[in-house]
Amino acid sequence: MSQVQVGKIKGNASDSEKLRHMEMLLGITRTVAAMETIDEVLNALVGLTTTEIKAERGSIFLNDSQTGELYSRIAMGDIQREIRFLNSSGIAGWVFKADQGQIIHDAYKDNRFNPDIDEQTGFVTKNILCAPIRTLKGEVIGVAQMLNKTKGRFTKSDLFLLEAMTTQAAITLQNAQLVDQAEKSHSKELEFLDLVSDVISELDLGALLQRVMKEATRMLNAERSTLFLNDEKTSELWSQVGEGIESTKIRFPNHLGIAGSVFTSGQSMNIPYAYADLNFNPAFDKQTGYFTRSILCVPVINKQGKLIGVTQVLNKKGGPFSDEDESRLRAFTAQISIALENAKLFSDVQKMQNYNDSMLESMSNGVITFDEQGVIVTCNTPALHMLHVDEKDIISHKAADFFVDDNAWIVEKLELLNDTEDPYLAMDVQLDVQDGSMFANLTFVHLLDHQKQRLGKMMMLEDISSEKRMRSTLSKHMDPTIANNLLDESEDILGGQDTVATILFSDIRGFTSITEELGAFGTVNLLNEYFTLMVDCIRAEGGMLDKFIGDAIMAAFGVPMKHEDDEDRAVRVAIKMMKALNRWNIERSADGKPPVHIGIGLNSDHVITGNIGSPTRMDYTLIGDGVNLAARLESACKYYKAQILLSENTYKALKGTYKIRLVDSVIVKGKSQPVDIYEVLDHHHEESFPNLMDTVSYFSEGLARYRKAQWDGAIDKFEKALKHNPSDNLSRMYIDRCKTLKATPPEDDWNGVWTMTEK
Repeated sequence: MSQVQVGKIKGNASDSEKLRHMEMLLGITRTVAAMETIDEVLNALVGLTTTEIKAERGSIFLNDSQTGELYSRIAMGDIQREIRFLNSSGIAGWVFKADQGQIIHDAYKDNRFNPDIDEQTGFVTKNILCAPIRTLKGEVIGVAQMLNKTKGRFTKSDLFLLEAMTTQAAITLQNAQLVDQAEKSHSKELEFLDLVSDVISELDLGALLQRVMKEATRMLNAERSTLFLNDEKTSELWSQVGEGIESTKIRFPNHLGIAGSVFTSGQSMNIPYAYADLNFNPAFDKQTGYFTRSILCVPVINKQGKLIGVTQVLNKKGGPFSDEDESRLRAFTAQISIALENAKLFSDVQKMQNYNDSMLESMSNGVITFDEQGVIVTCNTPALHMLHVDEKDIISHKAADFFVDDNAWIVEKLELLNDTEDPYLAMDVQLDVQDGSMFANLTFVHLLDHQKQRLGKMMMLEDISSEKRMRSTLSKHMDPTIANNLLDESEDILGGQDTVATILFSDIRGFTSITEELGAFGTVNLLNEYFTLMVDCIRAEGGMLDKFIGDAIMAAFGVPMKHEDDEDRAVRVAIKMMKALNRWNIERSADGKPPVHIGIGLNSDHVITGNIGSPTRMDYTLIGDGVNLAARLESACKYYKAQILLSENTYKALKGTYKIRLVDSVIVKGKSQPVDIYEVLDHHHEESFPNLMDTVSYFSEGLARYRKAQWDGAIDKFEKALKHNPSDNLSRMYIDRCKTLKATPPEDDWNGVWTMTEK
């Protein structure tokens, strides 16, 4: 312990107290020196300092020089996880940067204090004592922070004592931190080697792409990643997204966007703020509703030094990507480039084998083979049944003699194979057979020997007549999505069941006035055009159109078939509906027709699904409180002057990033418990909602003050929101509400909840 520290303690305590402090400081040195891990040191030091200073809570934050963050592994109270924030943020950040202790008697009056943590945890911070942690050489390695003196106020003596205690433990802390970082680095390297060894053993190209993207995302603690490979034939970068029959390929020219820039230059790009980079194209974000914050993109180079693609990782959780992230990703892609080359080779071999095995794999369908002269060599039993012929009527006949009249086009398709190696598909075609016709999917392929020499041709027939008739019949009585699922699933998906779904309600505003103006014929034409636009949006995301209720639409996501992102699908549909409506209104305006405006409500909850009705008329539909709340939110759009409102149930389940603001906490008609509701703003553009980010920021600050009954402060923030967007009617509504509540104050137990008296 230094002479300066001893002097400070001596000048502020009695002799017995000075002796106790000196013994306690020496005890700290002995206690922490015996500990092996940084977690043990932090835990012990927090306990000792909190007890000695007589505070309610305490935290020790160490500086991470690699990320520029202060972090803590443990704090007194309920929080037992690692906390990280910029080492210039808040009171702790100020103390760290200034190397100067602080005594704050009223935390909420200090503009450096962030009250959000209190709101999240329920803890109320009254006063703060914060001191830098210095080594004996004067190097600041962290910050010690004490909250809420149990009796009285924090004093300078408390600050001197806290600095002395942390200085005694500084060397041990610093050593433990270095050991912890070394162990983490070693652990990461071992994990990296295991990961590379596991990934490069995958030979299936599609599975390898998925595995690489998954592991890169996990390894860098990001939201998503994509491995793009270069197609030399088309000069395009491509990637496979999804697995199995739902997989899709993304393709774009290999010089466009961030990925294209990295591929053409061969240089990595680490972009902390995507929208500030000129190479970034925000169009994809606008299409998907995803919000890209940070990007790390590195080239993939094979062992010959040739660029074969790029790996792109998006949105590092907790901040931008670091140099260490870039190094690890480059090392990872360097290793997996070998696996990619092997997988591509394996894929080519598999394709050739599939040609040779195609006849055996398709024996459940009809199979007809032809020699190089066009003579029919074989015809399996399913094909005989489909064509309603015997073997003697088809075997050894020339294709041109058997497939005649309306079936003569088959011979033409067989001849097309002479000029290509690729299979030819004829989907949903009609064939004339004895006593009628049939519908089928046909596949024409070459038969090859092991030296890739042509042996002949093969035609496979898949009979879809029954399925086509059934789909056509069912689609007349129910939504085509349900009809398709009925045919594709083995179990009865239409049985009554309790399930979680996201419900969408939409309704036309002022529809009665529109009908009076247009008349019956004009109203029907308007609804037909409107419903066509809206239903296309719903089906594009796999939603189920439940019913039309006059001019209203009810749709569901998650029934009868579930997806992992049903809530996101519903939100994307609502955004698409508003954008489609805006485009339609532009066309209507050009034709001199009045615009159509709608409101949309979304809620996710338990619902009852099934066939409901009478024996003579039944509908597959949904009922329950979850449905009712969605309808209430659609109606609430009129009150809040909003276009898309969603409940907290839907909001909390979203996986994507959208432009959303908290609107209110309300008790809707027929309910007793409040629910938070949110407004989706992604469909807006600069003209329809200028200065969106600034407006939403001021509005949110105003709402926070409104909930604390700080009427004047809330009005000030709402007025600032209106300055950025004079047409933000929601801010104007809150100004009126605040003025009313200021004139007639609510009860003392005011919690910001608003009760709606209308449905």
